[in-house]
Amino acid sequence: MNWLYDLFFEHTFVQAILVLSLICAAGLACNKIKIRGVSLGVTFVFFAGILAGHLGLSIDPQMLLLAQNFGLVLFVYSLGLQVGPSFFPSLKKGGISMNILAFGVLALGTLMMLCFNWFTDMTLPVSMGLFSGAVTNTPMLGAAQQSLLQADPSAVAESNEMAVACAVGYPFGVIGVILCVIILKVLFLKKDRSKSEDHNMQAFVTELRVSNPSVYGRTIKEIMEAVSIHLVVSRVWKFNGASDESDGRQGKVIIPTGDTVLEKGEHVLVLSKERDVRSVEMIFGEKVDKDWNSKNIDWNSIDGVLVSHHVLVTKPSMNGAKLGDLHLRNAFGINITRVNRAGIDILPSSGLHLQMGDKLTIVGQERAIDNVAEVLGNQEKELRTPNLFSLFLGIIFGLLVGSVPVMIPGMSVPIKLGIAGGPIIVGILMGAFGPRIHVATYTTHSASLMLRQLGITVYLAGLGLSAGPGFFATVFRPEGLLWIGASLLMAMVPVLVIGYVASRFCSTEYASNVGLLCGAMANPIALDYALGTVEDDQPSVAYATVYPVCMFLRVISAQIIMLL
Repeated sequence: MNWLYDLFFEHTFVQAILVLSLICAAGLACNKIKIRGVSLGVTFVFFAGILAGHLGLSIDPQMLLLAQNFGLVLFVYSLGLQVGPSFFPSLKKGGISMNILAFGVLALGTLMMLCFNWFTDMTLPVSMGLFSGAVTNTPMLGAAQQSLLQADPSAVAESNEMAVACAVGYPFGVIGVILCVIILKVLFLKKDRSKSEDHNMQAFVTELRVSNPSVYGRTIKEIMEAVSIHLVVSRVWKFNGASDESDGRQGKVIIPTGDTVLEKGEHVLVLSKERDVRSVEMIFGEKVDKDWNSKNIDWNSIDGVLVSHHVLVTKPSMNGAKLGDLHLRNAFGINITRVNRAGIDILPSSGLHLQMGDKLTIVGQERAIDNVAEVLGNQEKELRTPNLFSLFLGIIFGLLVGSVPVMIPGMSVPIKLGIAGGPIIVGILMGAFGPRIHVATYTTHSASLMLRQLGITVYLAGLGLSAGPGFFATVFRPEGLLWIGASLLMAMVPVLVIGYVASRFCSTEYASNVGLLCGAMANPIALDYALGTVEDDQPSVAYATVYPVCMFLRVISAQIIMLL
């Protein structure tokens, strides 16, 4: 049976893969464990790693670092890629206020760390290590260690003690932020659901009878130039002299163009954001009491000639193309009423850049829609093959950006974004601008989720395994209890204080609130838990909105504090 012993304890690449897989499997098997309906989810993998390290399992240190860091890079890059398309619009919709709130988390936590150093027996390296663990920020730990050794090359013991303190603080930082998410969920989630306006941002269909004299005899183009809201006129019911003017739907249904003239009593089908419906009524006239937003609407039965079909963008040449530059309406006599991207319906506009995987809802004659499908691709099988080239290309540039040294005046040590900061920034840029330079970044939702979960799981397994030896011996001693208490306080107090302020006084919705708090704490594990409490990816968007700035500030602040 020596072969079995060697398989688990002799350092080989097979043993490394086996041990990490065992830790991941054991941790994920505990996913179903819930305490009062709350599960730690993928965080169990971290604790499984600590237990494995405590029991004596280990792997080659270089292989451990490779697996752990590659998992982290894969997670943060995939996260940035996913939220990239909505990142910059989110900055316009409150991103500055989010970053100010996130800075409040950073400032309050830093002040608490310095207080522990001033008013207890903790040395600065220990309090900094605990703080790095409490905010689950290993690049911050690395920056602090480098600054310490730069200022005093003989402080190797203090540097190692800082790493041990980080290992002690890390799990309690994870637990602390998850507990904060649970508390904020109890306090604010139900209230936010009752007042949430997320649905107001999606396309909403309204039928109206033209009864505003100011639009009689005017073309749709003239009307559109005079309004400030974004809307799409999908269909117009034209009536003849013999038709009942009170029901324009008895007339002929047409697909309008910019030159279509609206007359009194005609009916129009308008797509807008739900919050703009009142403005749409003021533009066209009386709203018709018919629900066009039901999923059971048979759009093909409205008229015997016009049909409504979905067409997928799958041709690489269409990736990043401007919708207005294709002139599809004039060339084929069709109307694009919706563009579904990542499950969200958005209103089409001439300036909208198409992306691989977009699903266009097109109204027109059957043959015309078939011709448009040939232009756009509409080959679903093309979307099933993952685009690994852009994935690895993005990781390469992410690591290069993270390794660029940035010199700060007055500091002898350059600042680096590291393997977490660089990839997420490049991922955001690739997701936002990749299609515009014709770089296909599309991945299916399931593939994106798989990459993220694989990355975070391997990262946690390696992190737990490295922290396992000596972990319990360090925790279960008098100063260990102080370390635990300090870690929990530094993890929870800033999050709860800023989280309450954001919800109570800044009207920040629960999903955005927990996302920005997880980003401010650089805590992807808590983010993964927070995503399970909502039905959309808004926490991920908020996380990515504040994460790059907070990562940079934490790395800078750690180095400044240690040098000063």
